[in-house]
Amino acid sequence: MLRFQSVVFSSLLLLATTAQRLQAQRLIPQPSQITATTGVFKISGATAVIGGKSAGEAKYLQESIKNRTRLNLPLQPAAQTNYIRLSLDEKLDATLGREGYLLKVTPAGATITAASDAGIFYGIQSLQQLITFKDNSYIIDGVDIQDKPRFGWRAFMLDEARHFKGTAAVKKLLEEMAALKMNTFHWHLTDDQGWRIEIKKYPLLTKVGGHRDSTQTGSWSSTVYDGKPHDGFYTQEQIRDIIAYAAARHITIIPEIEMPGHSSAAIAAYPWLGTRHQQISVPGKFGVHYDVFNVTDPKVVTFLQDVLQEVISLFPSKVIHIGGDEVKYDQWKADANVEAYMKSHQLASPADLQISFTNDISVFLAGKQRRMMGWNEIMGAKLHEYNDTKDVGTKQLAPGTIVHFWKGDLKLITDAVSKGYDVVNSYHAATYLDYNYTQISVEGAYKFDPIPAGLDAKYHSKILGIGCQMWGEWIPDEMAMEEMVYPRLAAYAEDGWTQPSNKNFKEFKEALNNFYSRWSNRSIYYHRN
Repeated sequence: MLRFQSVVFSSLLLLATTAQRLQAQRLIPQPSQITATTGVFKISGATAVIGGKSAGEAKYLQESIKNRTRLNLPLQPAAQTNYIRLSLDEKLDATLGREGYLLKVTPAGATITAASDAGIFYGIQSLQQLITFKDNSYIIDGVDIQDKPRFGWRAFMLDEARHFKGTAAVKKLLEEMAALKMNTFHWHLTDDQGWRIEIKKYPLLTKVGGHRDSTQTGSWSSTVYDGKPHDGFYTQEQIRDIIAYAAARHITIIPEIEMPGHSSAAIAAYPWLGTRHQQISVPGKFGVHYDVFNVTDPKVVTFLQDVLQEVISLFPSKVIHIGGDEVKYDQWKADANVEAYMKSHQLASPADLQISFTNDISVFLAGKQRRMMGWNEIMGAKLHEYNDTKDVGTKQLAPGTIVHFWKGDLKLITDAVSKGYDVVNSYHAATYLDYNYTQISVEGAYKFDPIPAGLDAKYHSKILGIGCQMWGEWIPDEMAMEEMVYPRLAAYAEDGWTQPSNKNFKEFKEALNNFYSRWSNRSIYYHRN
């Protein structure tokens, strides 16, 4: 009887120990499968990094471990024990895709296997989270991980048109995105309040459009301004540097160039871009403005194509975001030439004019082997109180367009996918990082599912993934931005990577402690509930 009790006690102790180890190995984002195994791998200054064909990732791993532990691990071609091995295996593409990976840790060493360098890179991120310091040694408990992302589009958006942040802030964000296995940086570079990208053919876009004299403070309805100039833009050389930095972390940068609305900064630089041809100032007031591009003027369309051509020459991304949101149609309605154009082209509403223009831009981008993306107003639905009930589109949006859903009834997603469009779900009430923590708590962010409830399973593959947005109107500096981004960025990262069945908010909150330590060490400001 005592022997039986001893066996039961030993079994319970083993289960408890295994459960504790699995708890300690809770990662963000949580992998598809994770199994605790026996033994411990000790990392020392003699631990070899075996890069194989993944030389770039091996160097990244070496530098990351050095920053974390101060251990300078040697790069070696082979080792029998005490190693971290990176191994490419194209056959894994069939089961884990290009971003999935296998991670196996034994007392002899750690091996990361994947079909591509992206998968190797994400395996490295998991490996780094598993490192702990115990008894004066850096160790990793034995573990087997098989992992791949739920969605291929896991994005963070930064709006720098409203408040310019600069290269250092962007690179810091990219580093944290990489640690969380996010792969898309959506860069909102132009808007009413500022133009932040150098366009060599039109230098006034940054010389004039990149500067405003004052900025609204307080709230949307405020009449108070700070009286301080605000300016800033990225040269093309700086943009190339940031793109390379992102690419080394397997992050694609999607540029957004707003058209036909949110265009006041461009019109301030070149008044002939609007319908009135009147000089305006770059507005310091936030919200939706009256001035929009005159898309019926061939000269304006040529300007936009010229801008996009320079953007394409900079950004290797196959997707170009053209905005398309919050267009006030009043200026078009008030212009006789626009009205005549609409009649001659049989366009029943200003929304149809916008769709027609958007489709022409889509054709232009397709001719450059690029794909157009825009906020869901580009489909022609009435989403805003400032547009008339008749301001809806009847024309069909160009095929191949990616619809970026942010506002309106969730049925609009069904409408988009049923018509064949791919969708990125960024529903504002669940993903806007400028909303405070009362509006979107960490738990609220964690509960967001990019696939809306009730969507027919046959359309699930049309949901490319998730985007979370850091709009900049009321976020004047880097500290204010970081407090809104962290830790919710980690929640959105898990929304995009982890299967719903593997999500657990209580465990996620506990695992956040590792990231709080990381962010503190990197002088990142974060909100802690």
